[in-house]
Amino acid sequence: MIRVLLADDETMIRAGVRAILSVAEDIEIVAEAGDGREAVELALGHRPDVCLLDIRMPRLDGLQAAEELRRVLPGTAVMMLTTFSEDEYIASALGSGAAGFVLKSGDPHELIAGVRAVAEGGAYLSPTVARRVITHIGTGQLGKQAVARARTEILTAREREVLALVGAGLSNADIARRLHVVEGTVKAYVSQILARLDFKNRVQAAILAYEAGLVPEE
Repeated sequence: MIRVLLADDETMIRAGVRAILSVAEDIEIVAEAGDGREAVELALGHRPDVCLLDIRMPRLDGLQAAEELRRVLPGTAVMMLTTFSEDEYIASALGSGAAGFVLKSGDPHELIAGVRAVAEGGAYLSPTVARRVITHIGTGQLGKQAVARARTEILTAREREVLALVGAGLSNADIARRLHVVEGTVKAYVSQILARLDFKNRVQAAILAYEAGLVPEE
């Protein structure tokens, strides 16, 4: 069972999200908060698998809450839920350590898929957000790929292989099946990759994989 903490200052939004997630038999909302500070406090008490945070909240906004949760509960995945798709919010959310970003205006199935993905150690961006991220990568300067490739040179061949699969959006379980290893081995590889690249989360690693050309185009 995936245990979720939901934080949003609008009661109606919380009710809607609760209704959407309730149809998934493997997801359970264990706590709800109306602001970021309450979300952090409840997370410390409930230790959820996933914290689903709105960006704009009183006392402590979602981005600040995500930063604090990353420090005090590194094993808890954070996914941002918002009506805002502006680039600055996307960048800030990913930089704060969030593993996912879903728009409130998106398909309800995206919310369920996102919660499952980040709970498994993966990353999830709603299609709208993904298009923005990939567009920025695609329109960057030609030298950007060379710089990205240079950054990945510190990794072993196996680590680059894992990084490419992270960039393709695979969860740890999927990568383990692809490489015929146990999931714990993949987790160790991912942790080592993030540490060596000085990244906060696998979304940043996935972006680097795209920039370096490690992810084959479909």
